[in-house]
Amino acid sequence: MKRSRDRAASELFAALYPRLAGWCRRLVDDDETAHEIASEAFTRLWARWTAVEEPRGFLYVTAANLVRDHWRKLERERRAVRRVTAEVAVRPNPEQADPSVRLLVQSLPERLRVPILLHYYADMPIREVSVLTGRKEGTVKADLHAARELLRVHLRRSVDHTS
Repeated sequence: MKRSRDRAASELFAALYPRLAGWCRRLVDDDETAHEIASEAFTRLWARWTAVEEPRGFLYVTAANLVRDHWRKLERERRAVRRVTAEVAVRPNPEQADPSVRLLVQSLPERLRVPILLHYYADMPIREVSVLTGRKEGTVKADLHAARELLRVHLRRSVDHTS
């Protein structure tokens, strides 16, 4: 009996997982997150395997709920980033020796300013900045690099003008 249930579960997984993961991918626009959601839906199905009458429907409803939770979590994180960014921008950093650097950072485009503020001012690791901003780690690194280059150019100009 257990063997036939295990075989049925394996067959169901093989038949439905690729489509479920693909459906999730279209909803969240991220492969890794889509696979996590599809896997979690199957995990929840296995926990209730004997009580679920319609496994396919259960999987899609569960995945839809997990996608909704994912988007809610991202929105909460974005609100937190906006709050932290606003607090950091308003509150001067006592360790900041040169106010012109702070002004330059504040003048950066938001796409570059937010990672700089979170990574260098709030001392967050790149992975955490990636999660909070909803960007891939490589994108955060590229944005940090671009921001540093812009700051370097602006600082070099200001040094050249004062000499």
